[in-house]
Amino acid sequence: MKQQKSLNSVIIPLFIILIGCIIIAVNDFNGGKLDYIDNQDNSEIIEDNTFRIISSSENQDMEQIITEYAETKGIEVSFEYAGTLDIMEKLNSGEEYDAVWTSNSIWLYMLNKNVTVSNSKSTSINPVVFAIKESKANELGFKNKEIYISDIVSAIKNRKLKFSMSNPTQTNSGATAYLGLLSSIAGSPEVLKLEHIENNNVKAELIALFEGLERSSGSEDFLEELFINGSYEAVVTYESSIININKKLSQNNKETLYALYPVDGVSISDSPFAYIDNGIEEKRDSFEVIQNYILSSEGQNELAKLGRRTWYGGINSNADKTIFNPNWGIDTNRYIVPIKFPSADIIQEALAMYQSELRKPVHTIFCLDYSGSMKGQGNSQLVDAMNYILNEDLAKKDLLQFTEKDKITIIPFSTNVLATWSTQEGLTTSELKNKITSQLPKGSTNIYDTSIEAIELLNKEDLDKYNVSIVLMTDGQSNMGSYSNLSSYYKIINKQIPIYSIMFGDAYEYELQDIADLTNGKIFDGKTDLLKAFKEVRGYN
Repeated sequence: MKQQKSLNSVIIPLFIILIGCIIIAVNDFNGGKLDYIDNQDNSEIIEDNTFRIISSSENQDMEQIITEYAETKGIEVSFEYAGTLDIMEKLNSGEEYDAVWTSNSIWLYMLNKNVTVSNSKSTSINPVVFAIKESKANELGFKNKEIYISDIVSAIKNRKLKFSMSNPTQTNSGATAYLGLLSSIAGSPEVLKLEHIENNNVKAELIALFEGLERSSGSEDFLEELFINGSYEAVVTYESSIININKKLSQNNKETLYALYPVDGVSISDSPFAYIDNGIEEKRDSFEVIQNYILSSEGQNELAKLGRRTWYGGINSNADKTIFNPNWGIDTNRYIVPIKFPSADIIQEALAMYQSELRKPVHTIFCLDYSGSMKGQGNSQLVDAMNYILNEDLAKKDLLQFTEKDKITIIPFSTNVLATWSTQEGLTTSELKNKITSQLPKGSTNIYDTSIEAIELLNKEDLDKYNVSIVLMTDGQSNMGSYSNLSSYYKIINKQIPIYSIMFGDAYEYELQDIADLTNGKIFDGKTDLLKAFKEVRGYN
């Protein structure tokens, strides 16, 4: 017993000394920070020093240039890209960024009062114009003459011209083009007012115009892709996008587009870069460094290489003709008359009217995976997402609701097609929602035969009356059917019927990419947020 006490008297002091040495070592290593909490706070401070920019996707080509310049000034920059309305939603919901670089100043007026935006400056000018395949422009007599918006509208109404554009309720180019057309058809008033957009004659003209819309895109980037890969004759988009499309068409020895600048007004996007004040003075300093660079001669030259006008709407006879190619109708020797945009309230009313009354009706087929792997959470998320899509009041908040003029078809599938449920009126959806909820997951996965079934249905549709699309949702790999059968059938019918796929669970991306390439469609990632993916895909149909 005495021996044990003697041993303890030696070990305990040694143990205390050892602990003291460890504390001193840790203290020296951490520069005086003794605990985990302090280190955690330090990492948050480092992260907070990053200058965060929320931006429209068309600025993505400038990211590396700006990031590298900022690094030379000791500034770490991060970019996040989102659609026009998504940017507004993110900021209004309280997500924190230090600067916003959006397509048009009109959207900054849509921000809530709690979002403090200041020092907004235009970084470039980008007209939103009609561009037509050159042979079609010749056929319509549109080349080398003054064109009015009424000339274009007349060609569309008389079924001599069809066009594609980005969705006005989801994108800047679509919204600004739509507001320009609305202003012109309303008689080009000083400023659009409620009385103009509620005029029945104006509505009738716009409805007739949008009957010529053969493809709508939820983003400007995808609009470029679908036009390059498809067989369309006209597009409404940014001048810079026309330049980019024509470069790729030329490289592939395809017919290029000819840009039109109506003399009675062109919608202009001014690409403002603005500071968001979160009360951190150092961030303001970083903002000024970055904004000054974008507006410097070096930054402006980089934007001009991308087809952005940096001379703010006036004439520039010295513009680089290899970029602003006059053979493509790109005209830098004419002063562009900008269309005046109305108040934020009128813009919101006009966008709501487009979605509910003016747009061309759609027939959308949702192919929904009910294979056994969807049991549990997967099925619950699918039901929730479809309940949102088919609920007018919920979808209306995001300007994504169906209307009574739309057709909706649901094809549940697993090993085979399980059923076909349809409504001829897009607001009559209660029965569809009940059937979606009641269907039980079971069996294998067959995306190919299901896609063929959907295409067969839409092949019978009147494409002059309806824009058509298929939304394919799957959580696994297809172990039934074959891609070759789908490909053969799609090529035989020879119609533009896009398939948009939502990838969920263990779905193979390459299978869905093959389908997207075949049909000029697109894949949406629903693995982390299935509802968000369904919202995104609704902007494309």
